[in-house]
Amino acid sequence: MSTTDDVHVAVTGAAGYIGSRVVKILQRDHPEWEITALDNFYLGTVRQIDDVEVEHMDIRDRDYLEDALAGADIVMHLAAISGVDDCDTNRDLAYDVNVTGTNNVAWFCRKTGAGLVFPFSMAVLGDPESFPISVDDPRDPLNWYGRTKVLNERAIESFADGAFPAHLFLKSNLYGEHTIGDTRVSKGTVINFFANRAAAGETLTVYEPGTQARNFIHVKDVARAYVHSAERLREQLAAGETGVEQYEIASREDPGVMDVAELVQQHAAEILNSEVDIGVVENPRSGETMVESFEVDISAAEETLGWTPQETVEGSIRDLLEAKARAE
Repeated sequence: MSTTDDVHVAVTGAAGYIGSRVVKILQRDHPEWEITALDNFYLGTVRQIDDVEVEHMDIRDRDYLEDALAGADIVMHLAAISGVDDCDTNRDLAYDVNVTGTNNVAWFCRKTGAGLVFPFSMAVLGDPESFPISVDDPRDPLNWYGRTKVLNERAIESFADGAFPAHLFLKSNLYGEHTIGDTRVSKGTVINFFANRAAAGETLTVYEPGTQARNFIHVKDVARAYVHSAERLREQLAAGETGVEQYEIASREDPGVMDVAELVQQHAAEILNSEVDIGVVENPRSGETMVESFEVDISAAEETLGWTPQETVEGSIRDLLEAKARAE
């Protein structure tokens, strides 16, 4: 990089839930940076983010990928088969995209020295043994999605050693929506699911016992963390630093699932003038963590990246329901 402002950032998965928000924040916070937005549109639907067009590219095709990434100083690799059910049903696809595709991206960074941002989620931990959760906890994934991410983590550690700086993010349960142009971008996470059912006047189904806690992090907060990451990577690249840094991205809120459902019920009555029922149903998920506190240590991201979560579960539930009310 010739100057600290002369930065070219490439984002894979840019048409998706998180990637599109990352591109939006990069444009706002760093209008001087060049942005390349890439996606194969497997699930992502966004085609244009202000003046940045999302280009079609498949990370499984290494030659095609390297042409698309050419000149990038930082790669924010957010493309993945991320659904647990999708990965379990389509294991070959998940392997090709999550393992081979990510290795292709990391190999590009190895050859060019580009910095790398990569999320690997709490699926790598399986059933946490202690709290607060941190990146130092043992890896014991319970599903194929988590296993692919463990393979990614190990590969990037090897590729980055002595070649490029990389940030790996252990992120908690996503929720929330955001807007790109006139399009609201969302995903079927538990809080979004409850808000959608409330808007439809349907029962909020809570898996028994309902007291199980989860840490929730808003998509906007996650996207901001990745932009903070890019800013630090810019400094590390200028200093010639290499190797992996790992960060936890989570909130300080870890409510029980029933508590979340009751918040949605309460605010639906006020905002939608709708009386929504809550039903407890048998839990179909074997091996699910059944703890009443789900604390995550986010001190590294706060201290090193200068990031802190800003969104709240209750505030976001209100935002979701108000958006539903406006759409009626």
